[in-house]
Amino acid sequence: MPLSRLPADFFHPLGPAKNRTGEVVERLAAEIASGRITPGARLPTEQEMTAALGVSRTVVREAVAVLRAEGLVETRQGVGAFVVRDVQRRPFRIDPDGLRSIAEVVQVMELRTGVEVEAAGIAAERANAASRRRVASALAAIDAALARGEAAIDEDFALHQAIAAATGNPHFMRFLEFLGRLLIPRQSVRIGLKTGKDLRSYLERIQTEHRAIAAAIEASDVAAARRAMRRHLLGSRQRYQRLAAQSGRMMRVPPARAVERV
Repeated sequence: MPLSRLPADFFHPLGPAKNRTGEVVERLAAEIASGRITPGARLPTEQEMTAALGVSRTVVREAVAVLRAEGLVETRQGVGAFVVRDVQRRPFRIDPDGLRSIAEVVQVMELRTGVEVEAAGIAAERANAASRRRVASALAAIDAALARGEAAIDEDFALHQAIAAATGNPHFMRFLEFLGRLLIPRQSVRIGLKTGKDLRSYLERIQTEHRAIAAAIEASDVAAARRAMRRHLLGSRQRYQRLAAQSGRMMRVPPARAVERV
């Protein structure tokens, strides 16, 4: 694509930043989304973007690789990078670094609620003896971790994975694994818990909710499993909002890297 066809504001060098690659990605993605770089058009060459943006070729290459992973561009060896012709078919993606407000985090939690409530119901309907044992084992692992004074983060997520696996539908598990990396930072929740006793009470309350879900699955009670999972995830959202408000962090949250397993 000729540089002359890009808007003038594209060509000023990037300012100081921690993540130059991310800035290049954002700028190119914006041009593609706006249609100013049209489907099928070739991106400017590495040399052209390096000169225009004031970044290294490594940054440009990394940015193009990200855009390719996101399904926005395709590369042709010896020719260059081109905008895909059907941008609307790009893969589903949530950027964890983009979750900066409580509202944005809650939106992801709402999405997970919709998936996991249905997963719990299907698990109750379809679970066989082996998958029920896996759910029971995961529940017991949380109890053991809590008895050791641990937060049981990995064990908690393993329980939700066991429930997803019990559906017999691998897509539930894959979707849960994806969303599991994008939930609430546990440290943000713990800010509002003044003492170790408060944290212990909080974790035991969550485990009580887990037991209700597991019991419904064991009893093959589809409606009860859905109700228990909905109550659990809704409670987690409300607890986070309440604790975040108490700690004065309602407006902003840190990037969702370490996650609370709910």
